[in-house]
Amino acid sequence: MNVSKKLFQPLLLSIGIAIFGCSFSSHAAVAVVVVGTNNSIAFTPAVTNIVTGDSVVWVWNYTGTTVKHSTTSGTNGVPSGLWGSATNAPPYSFTNTFNSAGTYRYYCGVHFAFGMTGAVVVASANLPPTVAITNPVPGSVFAAPANVTIQSDASDSDGTVTNVQFLVGATSLGNVTVAPYSAVANNLAAGGYTLFAIASDNSGSTATSSVPISVVNPAPIVLSSPALQPAANFEFNYTANTGLSYVVQRSTNLLSPDWTALGTNLAGSSSVTFTDTNATVNPAFYRVGRVPNP
Repeated sequence: MNVSKKLFQPLLLSIGIAIFGCSFSSHAAVAVVVVGTNNSIAFTPAVTNIVTGDSVVWVWNYTGTTVKHSTTSGTNGVPSGLWGSATNAPPYSFTNTFNSAGTYRYYCGVHFAFGMTGAVVVASANLPPTVAITNPVPGSVFAAPANVTIQSDASDSDGTVTNVQFLVGATSLGNVTVAPYSAVANNLAAGGYTLFAIASDNSGSTATSSVPISVVNPAPIVLSSPALQPAANFEFNYTANTGLSYVVQRSTNLLSPDWTALGTNLAGSSSVTFTDTNATVNPAFYRVGRVPNP
């Protein structure tokens, strides 16, 4: 078969991207209540504010007396059974952890009639929001100059998301206060970047998702090594940027719109081999174009 194969190359652009990680941590706190400060008949402070998971430690730390006190949950000398320390003189301490929200009143078993009472007010601990960058996806590659759309999901299980801030490195792209959460990084030159989405909730907690990306200068597309093979196969190579996508087209007359797409390939290396397994037309012309940035 006498097949004429000509190679054609249009000009296109592209970019590169890679992705992410996100974490947060929290820890419980300990509040201190002094029992009988300076030989007084009082708890200091009388009201302690904490959040769920925190602990309160009552400390008998005034050693100039042998007066005994206790801390007992309940009111008016009637215990509720949630906790109760021994009745002791200083030095002594007692700790209780609070895992449920509410107001917990307590008293000294010896001096409640003298007004030695207190309360622990436990608020629900704020859970931080969650955020995840959904675009770009891991491993994407773009060509310079790149306009990259960053999209994220964000939610808060015990409140509301007040805003999501987008950044390229330390450069802010702005805050988005309502879903859908997105921003565009414009005209990125070749290089490595980290994209961030930082979600804030109505209690001031934050969560971060990050996506490392790379932007590459597009290499010229050069077609080479054409070879007609048995069983109507035609093979050739073309240069590419690893991670960019390319479309291979074929025509019988070089006229638009007679170009037929034979396939789109994600380049796995700087040189790609393409085989047309149905090279039955004569003449046939081939061209390779770089797929535009998403």
